[in-house]
Amino acid sequence: MGMNYIHELDKNVSRQTVCYPNRYNMMIAGDLYMAKNIDKKKKYPAIIVGAPYGGVKEQGPCVYANELAKRGFIVLTFDQSFMGESSGEPRHVSSPDIFTENFSAAVDFLGVQDLVDKDKIGVIGICGSGGFALSAAQVDMRIKAVATASMYDMTKAVRLGLNDSQLHDLKEKLSLQRWADFKNGYPEYIPSFPETPLDSVPKGMPEPDAEWFRFYAIKRGHHINARGGFTSTSTLAMMNFRLLDYIKEISPRPILFIVGDRAHSKFFSKQAYDLALEPKELFVVKDAEHIDLYDRTDRIPFDKIEDFFKKAFKS
Repeated sequence: MGMNYIHELDKNVSRQTVCYPNRYNMMIAGDLYMAKNIDKKKKYPAIIVGAPYGGVKEQGPCVYANELAKRGFIVLTFDQSFMGESSGEPRHVSSPDIFTENFSAAVDFLGVQDLVDKDKIGVIGICGSGGFALSAAQVDMRIKAVATASMYDMTKAVRLGLNDSQLHDLKEKLSLQRWADFKNGYPEYIPSFPETPLDSVPKGMPEPDAEWFRFYAIKRGHHINARGGFTSTSTLAMMNFRLLDYIKEISPRPILFIVGDRAHSKFFSKQAYDLALEPKELFVVKDAEHIDLYDRTDRIPFDKIEDFFKKAFKS
């Protein structure tokens, strides 16, 4: 497959490496997909696909881009700042502001491409990117439609299951870690997944840890640039940010929430769906857990996604 892409590139699809700045002048590394037989005299609708939180463009996004390019869309995938092949130091830092901004930076790039109809740009956010994609659409009116798959709101996820005492202790621990990081000259980063893929998930590993390992730690989804997690103190930034306070302001632009019926995370999509205004839809995929919507082409509802964006771009 080359370059550690987890999905074979279709023979009828081209993939081009691109690079462009965000508004902080950080360089974003991306891949631009389109059908090989595309008519260079026309303009086409475009879709941006964001990777799961801690993931890279060679994982889930390449699966979506490969399929959607065959269906007539120009598709851009990208690595978040501090991740993969994008710039940003120190590595593995997480920023809700910058991660949201990078969706708008992708719109910046696509809107000046000769083959792209700048009035027909949509976004797909997988897992954590779902929250960032929605957050970007709250203020960026150039984004005409949003679809999420196995959406996570990371600003809520970092607080999930913690009572007031536990939350206080975690904040104190991470606040003190900043001093340790300053003295060391670099932030603490503890990867979640091995450097080389495992043959199988360790026996007895509890869920949902085992589920993450079923994708990121074995050959199915392993990538050297996506070993899981971010610098320890990045959690503080997520705790102090609320991604979806203005989700109602996306309306009348449509939102499609896609979830697996067995996904541990489906409550995130349900909560966001309840907060959003029409037009909106919650689409449940049968016999699918959270990670199945990363790469399972027999589970990802591409017909539904295609229909959603084509209808959105006609309105």
